[in-house]
Amino acid sequence: MEVPFYVWTATVIGIVGLLLFDFFFHVRKAHTPTLRESAIWSSIYVGIALVFGIGVLLFGGPTMGTEYFAGYVTEKALSVDNLFVFLIIMSSFKVPRADQQKVLLFGIVFSLIARTGFIFLGAALINSFAWVFYIFGLILLITAGNLLKPAGHDDDGDSLVIRLAKRFLPASEHYDGDKLFTMENGKRVLTPMLLVMVAIGATDILFALDSIPAIFGLTQNTFIVFTATAFSLMGLRQLFFLIDGLLDRLIYLSYGLAVILGFIGVKLILHALHENNLPFINNGEHVEVVEISTGLSLSVILGVLVVTVLASVLSPKGRAKNAISGAKRHAAEYLDLTYETDISEREKIYARLCAEERDLRTLPEKFKRLIRNETEFMEMIRKAHAEHDAALEREPGR
Repeated sequence: MEVPFYVWTATVIGIVGLLLFDFFFHVRKAHTPTLRESAIWSSIYVGIALVFGIGVLLFGGPTMGTEYFAGYVTEKALSVDNLFVFLIIMSSFKVPRADQQKVLLFGIVFSLIARTGFIFLGAALINSFAWVFYIFGLILLITAGNLLKPAGHDDDGDSLVIRLAKRFLPASEHYDGDKLFTMENGKRVLTPMLLVMVAIGATDILFALDSIPAIFGLTQNTFIVFTATAFSLMGLRQLFFLIDGLLDRLIYLSYGLAVILGFIGVKLILHALHENNLPFINNGEHVEVVEISTGLSLSVILGVLVVTVLASVLSPKGRAKNAISGAKRHAAEYLDLTYETDISEREKIYARLCAEERDLRTLPEKFKRLIRNETEFMEMIRKAHAEHDAALEREPGR
């Protein structure tokens, strides 16, 4: 179904308007969003995406509506996985908590621009070359295989993108608010904030190589591909602060995404066989294969995500990993005075650290032994407590 130009125009204006609203009313003034603020605005953006989907269902028909929701859910799941990498990047560069919103919003805008380019490029290729479905399917199958590797999200070392940014874009040691350049020893130099932007932008391009073939496996309608992708990115900033404490607990998310991407990859290859015109496959004739419906795709995607999230949240391993990585991160945040200088926010960080320590004490003995062997981790916890005790002693009246 062809979408009228005025619908395209109104949709693009609406998306740009939401991004501008987000910047001027939430991100422009550096602050750490509260859990309540993040929850409210995450719900609003998800609500907008759902209302838009209902509109697609009513005016575009059940096929377009189902394709939109399948694409939106898939892209949203992939965007949550991307948050792991954003967390690693910002931790590596020690981005101050209050400035992380701007980094995330930049990542969202850059990702939307990059993916829009990939969307129209992919649509042009599909219209001209049916065999491109083979390539898209292969990309997704390779990505699914990589997600099954035990390394997963490695936050113990810098990624290639981060190492390249630090090597070729030398910057000052300290941040100057959210400025990209600052004066140091009378010279104008880069700040770490610019390096973060470069690392996030480069990573976004890599993400697009996975997400765009995935959604083209569900629909070839360019309008649906664009809107599902755009709305999945909207509210990602608020979602980051909302589920920050849960990210490390979703230990099986990469496995669930591997199943989803593998499923869509197979669906793409089956579609490519059905549309086949390559002379060395069945003499250039289409192959009689089963084609997977969009409705079935949506059911599989939702089912896999529900099982993945429940398995992660309810498993003892997920609880242990969440407590260990959370305590490590919050101890580092508390000790880093540039990360969060607001006293009330630092108290919240310390409270989370103490809560995670209590969780660690209730873990099975096999997990406790692993923790005791981490000398650096135990020393970090000790320093955080010593720093907090010293801060309390410095307070008047104590």
